Amino acid sequence: MARSKSSTRWLKEHFSDPYVKRAHAEGWRSRAVFKLEELLERDRLLKPGMVVVDLGAAPGSWSQVARERLGEQGRVIALDILPMQGIGGVEFILGDFREEAVLAQLQDALGGVEVDLVLSDMAPNLSGMTVVDQPRSMHLVELAEEFAATHLRRGGAFLTKVFQGEGFDDLVRRLRVRYERVSIRKPKASRARSPEVYALATGKRS
Repeated sequence: MARSKSSTRWLKEHFSDPYVKRAHAEGWRSRAVFKLEELLERDRLLKPGMVVVDLGAAPGSWSQVARERLGEQGRVIALDILPMQGIGGVEFILGDFREEAVLAQLQDALGGVEVDLVLSDMAPNLSGMTVVDQPRSMHLVELAEEFAATHLRRGGAFLTKVFQGEGFDDLVRRLRVRYERVSIRKPKASRARSPEVYALATGKRS
Protein backbone atom coordinates (compact mmCIF):
# COMPACT_ATOMS: atom_id res chain seq x y z
CA MET A 1 0.00 0.00 0.00
CA ALA A 2 1.41 3.40 -0.99
CA ARG A 3 2.23 5.81 1.79
CA SER A 4 0.36 9.11 1.97
CA LYS A 5 2.27 12.33 1.32
CA SER A 6 1.96 13.29 4.98
CA SER A 7 3.34 9.96 6.21
CA THR A 8 6.23 10.10 3.70
CA ARG A 9 7.00 13.63 4.87
CA TRP A 10 6.89 12.52 8.53
CA LEU A 11 9.28 9.62 7.88
CA LYS A 12 11.71 11.88 6.04
CA GLU A 13 11.58 14.43 8.85
CA HIS A 14 11.87 11.73 11.53
CA PHE A 15 15.01 10.10 10.14
CA SER A 16 16.72 13.45 9.47
CA ASP A 17 15.88 14.67 12.99
CA PRO A 18 19.13 15.31 14.94
CA TYR A 19 17.54 14.06 18.16
CA VAL A 20 16.54 10.77 16.50
CA LYS A 21 20.09 10.33 15.20
CA ARG A 22 21.60 11.17 18.58
CA ALA A 23 19.26 8.81 20.45
CA HIS A 24 20.21 5.98 18.09
CA ALA A 25 23.93 6.73 18.41
CA GLU A 26 23.79 6.85 22.23
CA GLY A 27 21.66 3.72 22.66
CA TRP A 28 18.44 5.37 23.83
CA ARG A 29 15.12 3.98 22.70
CA SER A 30 13.61 7.24 21.45
CA ARG A 31 14.23 10.95 21.04
CA ALA A 32 11.89 11.58 24.01
CA VAL A 33 14.87 10.90 26.26
CA PHE A 34 16.20 14.40 25.55
CA LYS A 35 12.95 16.02 26.67
CA LEU A 36 13.19 14.29 30.02
CA GLU A 37 16.92 14.93 30.41
CA GLU A 38 16.42 18.67 29.91
CA LEU A 39 13.66 18.73 32.52
CA LEU A 40 15.72 16.65 34.93
CA GLU A 41 18.84 18.78 34.58
CA ARG A 42 16.90 21.92 35.37
CA ASP A 43 14.98 20.56 38.35
CA ARG A 44 17.06 17.60 39.58
CA LEU A 45 13.99 15.44 39.99
CA LEU A 46 15.71 12.05 40.19
CA LYS A 47 17.80 10.94 43.14
CA PRO A 48 19.11 7.49 44.11
CA GLY A 49 16.66 5.38 46.10
CA MET A 50 13.47 6.99 44.79
CA VAL A 51 10.32 5.14 43.71
CA VAL A 52 9.34 6.26 40.20
CA VAL A 53 6.23 5.39 38.18
CA ASP A 54 6.48 5.91 34.41
CA LEU A 55 3.07 6.02 32.68
CA GLY A 56 2.97 5.66 28.90
CA ALA A 57 6.49 4.29 29.09
CA ALA A 58 6.97 2.48 25.75
CA PRO A 59 9.38 2.26 24.03
CA GLY A 60 11.16 2.93 27.32
CA SER A 61 13.60 5.82 27.06
CA TRP A 62 12.24 7.60 30.14
CA SER A 63 12.48 4.39 32.16
CA GLN A 64 16.06 3.95 30.89
CA VAL A 65 17.00 7.39 32.22
CA ALA A 66 15.20 6.87 35.52
CA ARG A 67 16.84 3.50 36.13
CA GLU A 68 20.29 4.85 35.26
CA ARG A 69 19.98 7.83 37.60
CA LEU A 70 18.58 5.86 40.51
CA GLY A 71 21.64 3.64 40.54
CA GLU A 72 21.20 0.26 42.22
CA GLN A 73 18.65 1.54 44.71
CA GLY A 74 15.05 2.60 44.26
CA ARG A 75 12.38 1.27 41.90
CA VAL A 76 11.07 2.09 38.46
CA ILE A 77 7.63 0.76 37.59
CA ALA A 78 6.67 1.33 33.96
CA LEU A 79 3.25 0.91 32.36
CA ASP A 80 2.01 1.08 28.79
CA ILE A 81 -0.76 -0.21 26.57
CA LEU A 82 1.97 -1.25 24.11
CA PRO A 83 4.53 -4.01 24.75
CA MET A 84 7.98 -2.83 25.83
CA GLN A 85 11.25 -4.68 25.53
CA GLY A 86 12.60 -5.40 29.00
CA ILE A 87 14.99 -3.05 30.78
CA GLY A 88 17.11 -4.41 33.62
CA GLY A 89 15.80 -3.20 36.96
CA VAL A 90 12.51 -1.87 35.54
CA GLU A 91 9.21 -3.55 36.44
CA PHE A 92 6.83 -3.40 33.48
CA ILE A 93 3.03 -3.68 33.43
CA LEU A 94 1.31 -4.18 30.08
CA GLY A 95 -2.16 -2.71 30.01
CA ASP A 96 -4.50 0.22 29.42
CA PHE A 97 -4.21 2.73 32.26
CA ARG A 98 -7.86 3.69 31.72
CA GLU A 99 -8.96 0.26 32.97
CA GLU A 100 -9.57 -0.34 36.68
CA ALA A 101 -7.96 -3.78 36.56
CA VAL A 102 -4.71 -2.34 35.21
CA LEU A 103 -4.68 0.43 37.80
CA ALA A 104 -5.24 -2.22 40.48
CA GLN A 105 -2.25 -4.18 39.13
CA LEU A 106 -0.08 -1.07 39.43
CA GLN A 107 -1.31 -0.46 42.98
CA ASP A 108 -0.55 -4.07 43.88
CA ALA A 109 2.98 -3.68 42.49
CA LEU A 110 3.51 -0.67 44.77
CA GLY A 111 2.33 -2.64 47.77
CA GLY A 112 1.31 0.45 49.69
CA VAL A 113 4.67 2.19 49.21
CA GLU A 114 4.41 5.91 48.42
CA VAL A 115 5.84 7.22 45.14
CA ASP A 116 8.46 9.97 44.88
CA LEU A 117 7.95 10.87 41.22
CA VAL A 118 5.16 10.18 38.72
CA LEU A 119 6.10 10.63 35.06
CA SER A 120 3.46 10.60 32.34
CA ASP A 121 4.22 10.81 28.63
CA MET A 122 0.84 9.28 27.79
CA ALA A 123 -0.95 10.47 24.67
CA PRO A 124 -3.86 9.06 22.66
CA ASN A 125 -3.58 7.97 19.05
CA LEU A 126 -4.06 11.33 17.37
CA SER A 127 -6.70 11.73 14.65
CA GLY A 128 -5.61 15.22 13.63
CA MET A 129 -8.96 16.64 14.76
CA THR A 130 -8.52 18.86 17.81
CA VAL A 131 -12.13 18.43 18.95
CA VAL A 132 -11.47 14.68 19.26
CA ASP A 133 -7.81 14.64 20.28
CA GLN A 134 -7.89 17.28 23.02
CA PRO A 135 -10.56 15.61 25.22
CA ARG A 136 -8.85 12.21 24.83
CA SER A 137 -5.51 13.72 25.77
CA MET A 138 -6.91 15.59 28.77
CA HIS A 139 -8.62 12.43 30.01
CA LEU A 140 -5.26 10.66 30.18
CA VAL A 141 -3.67 13.65 31.92
CA GLU A 142 -6.49 13.70 34.48
CA LEU A 143 -6.07 9.98 35.18
CA ALA A 144 -2.34 10.48 35.74
CA GLU A 145 -3.08 13.54 37.91
CA GLU A 146 -5.51 11.50 40.02
CA PHE A 147 -2.99 8.68 40.40
CA ALA A 148 -0.32 11.15 41.53
CA ALA A 149 -2.72 12.76 43.99
CA THR A 150 -3.39 9.37 45.59
CA HIS A 151 0.05 7.75 45.51
CA LEU A 152 2.68 10.50 45.70
CA ARG A 153 4.31 11.11 49.04
CA ARG A 154 4.13 14.56 50.56
CA GLY A 155 6.77 16.67 48.79
CA GLY A 156 6.70 14.40 45.72
CA ALA A 157 6.64 15.54 42.08
CA PHE A 158 4.44 14.98 39.04
CA LEU A 159 5.55 15.56 35.44
CA THR A 160 3.03 15.15 32.63
CA LYS A 161 2.79 15.79 28.93
CA VAL A 162 -0.23 17.95 28.12
CA PHE A 163 -1.55 19.50 24.93
CA GLN A 164 -2.45 23.17 25.14
CA GLY A 165 -6.15 23.71 24.51
CA GLU A 166 -9.45 23.13 26.25
CA GLY A 167 -8.95 21.98 29.84
CA PHE A 168 -5.33 23.15 30.05
CA ASP A 169 -5.96 26.21 32.25
CA ASP A 170 -8.17 24.18 34.60
CA LEU A 171 -5.42 21.58 34.98
CA VAL A 172 -2.85 24.23 35.89
CA ARG A 173 -5.23 25.73 38.47
CA ARG A 174 -5.80 22.33 40.09
CA LEU A 175 -2.09 21.58 40.23
CA ARG A 176 -1.37 24.94 41.86
CA VAL A 177 -3.75 24.06 44.67
CA ARG A 178 -2.17 20.65 45.27
CA TYR A 179 1.55 21.44 44.73
CA GLU A 180 3.87 24.16 45.97
CA ARG A 181 5.28 24.99 42.53
CA VAL A 182 3.95 24.44 39.01
CA SER A 183 5.97 25.17 35.86
CA ILE A 184 5.06 24.77 32.20
CA ARG A 185 7.99 23.78 30.00
CA LYS A 186 8.58 23.07 26.33
CA PRO A 187 11.88 21.19 25.99
CA LYS A 188 14.07 21.91 22.99
CA ALA A 189 13.53 18.34 21.77
CA SER A 190 9.77 18.92 21.45
CA ARG A 191 8.90 19.63 17.84
CA ALA A 192 8.11 23.32 17.37
CA ARG A 193 4.78 22.71 15.63
CA SER A 194 3.54 20.33 18.32
CA PRO A 195 1.06 21.73 20.87
CA GLU A 196 2.65 19.54 23.55
CA VAL A 197 4.18 21.05 26.65
CA TYR A 198 5.10 19.52 30.00
CA ALA A 199 3.52 20.49 33.30
CA LEU A 200 5.88 19.99 36.21
CA ALA A 201 4.33 20.10 39.69
CA THR A 202 6.71 19.78 42.64
CA GLY A 203 6.25 19.77 46.40
CA LYS A 204 2.97 17.90 46.82
CA ARG A 205 1.22 19.55 49.73
CA SER A 206 -0.31 16.51 51.43
